[in-house]
This record gives sequence, structure tokens and C-alpha cells, in this order.
Amino acid sequence: MDVTWMTKYLAEFLGTAILIILGNGAVANVDLKGTKGYGSGWMTIAWGYGCGVMIPALMFGNVSGNHINPAFTLGLAASGLFPWAHVAQYIIAQVLGAMVGQAIIVMVYRPFYLNTNNPNHILGTFSTIDSLDNGSKESRRSATINGFLNEFIGSFVLFFAALGLTKNFFGAEIVPGIEKLLAQGGKAAKVADMDMPTKIQQGITGLTSGNAGSLAVAHIALGFLVLALVAALGGPTGPGLNPARDLGPRMLHAILPKSILGEAKSDSKWWYSWVPVAAPILAGLCAVALFKIIFL
Repeated sequence: MDVTWMTKYLAEFLGTAILIILGNGAVANVDLKGTKGYGSGWMTIAWGYGCGVMIPALMFGNVSGNHINPAFTLGLAASGLFPWAHVAQYIIAQVLGAMVGQAIIVMVYRPFYLNTNNPNHILGTFSTIDSLDNGSKESRRSATINGFLNEFIGSFVLFFAALGLTKNFFGAEIVPGIEKLLAQGGKAAKVADMDMPTKIQQGITGLTSGNAGSLAVAHIALGFLVLALVAALGGPTGPGLNPARDLGPRMLHAILPKSILGEAKSDSKWWYSWVPVAAPILAGLCAVALFKIIFL
């Protein structure tokens, strides 16, 4: 699919906004007092984030690659799989998308923010915090260490598996051969002064442009991957697994007054904010590099 870079930036913006609406929206439905989903359980949140990744992947995977994650963008660029010239634009689009998606959640759930008495539940609908944090300064060290380990491991599995699903999908091994045949066929047709039949050319292009059925299934599997990660590793921190998903909403939490988020709103825990940014970025660099060494 041939699209402009501006269209790709827009896809990253919209994809990240959808991720936040579905993911943090599920958290708000579970944690904010008075909602119909109040107290419904962790799997509601896991499904929200799983669908929050799967749906943009199916919508925009063939447009921008559906990074919707600065750590993934940086990891791909560092390994030579994405042009550095577009990294900053992708990250800006992702962070802005996260902030807009979170603003929509606040707008929809504002009456329930006002009814909620637990400050951690309010912050939890925006950003992550390790469960070991009990509000005391003494708990910060253990929360930071545990949070970093959790975010790094979860993010590493996410990025490595995402590349495996989208690069090693069933049928991927025939794509180079088909592309070669397409190029040779085009040259032969040109020499013979006749066009290759349009339908055949379109069919071959469909197999090589990311529209193959197996690759579509891979994008669906991405959603289940995130669902499983949130269910399995969500206990300690949330988890974030994505700098934009955590930092953008956290900035919005810091900006919005108590008149919108309720009197229970507390600090934004900036002392922890570097963890869900640095850990996924480091994991992204390691995961993409390792995948490239082994498979590419």
C-alpha cells in the first residue's frame, strides 16, 4: 500500500488514541466508582488492552506498520529496520494520540472520577505504578526495581513476539520468490511489448504487500499476545510496555485539576515515571536487535 508519510503519522496518532481509549477505558470502567463495570476484574482490563492493540493493527498495520509505541519505533530504527528521518514524527504522533485518547476517557468518565475516593484508582486510569508502592518513600526503591524488571521483561516479550508474528508468518518464505517472479515477469512482458494480465499482477502484489491472510491472522494474534501479557505480567505494574501509553496520559493527569478528576486526585508519581519509559525502550532495542541477529 503506497501512502504518504503524513498519512503514516496520522495512522500512528489514531492508532495510539484507539489503544488508550480501549485500554485505559477498560481500566476506568473497572476502577472508577459507580460505573457498570466497577470491580469487574482484571480480565476486563486485559481484554481492553488486547483489543486496543489488535484493532489498530488490523486498521493500520499495512499503512504505518502500527508501531503505536515509541520503544518499538526506536528499536526498529536502531536495527536499521526503520528510517531515522521519521522517528521523531512517529513518536510525537504516538504521544499526542495517547493524550487525546486519554482526554476522551476523562470526558466520558468525568462523573465517575468525581465519585472515586482512591487516588491510585484515578491515577491508574492514566498511567502505571508498581503495586509495591504504598505511598511511603521507603517503598519507592523496591517498587522501582520490581517495576523496571516487570516492564523490561514484558516489553521484550512483546517486541520479540510481535516481530516473530509479523515477519515469520506462514507463507512469508514464499514472498521473496514471488517478488522475484513478479519482477522477471514484468521485464519479460516489456520485452514482448505486452502487459502482464492485470488480475494476475494484482493477485501477486496482494501476496507481497502485507495483505496476505496469514499476516492478517498475525495481527489478530498481536491482540491476544498483549491480552496474555497483561493477564500474566499485569499484576506488578499494569503493565505499561509503551512509553507513549504511560507518559502522555501521566502529563494529562498532572495538568487536569481536581474539579475534573475529583478531590481524591493526588500526585502523578513523577519519581516513578522514568521506569515505564526507559524499560520498554531498552527492551525494544534488545529485542529487535536479537530478532534481527537470529532471523533476518
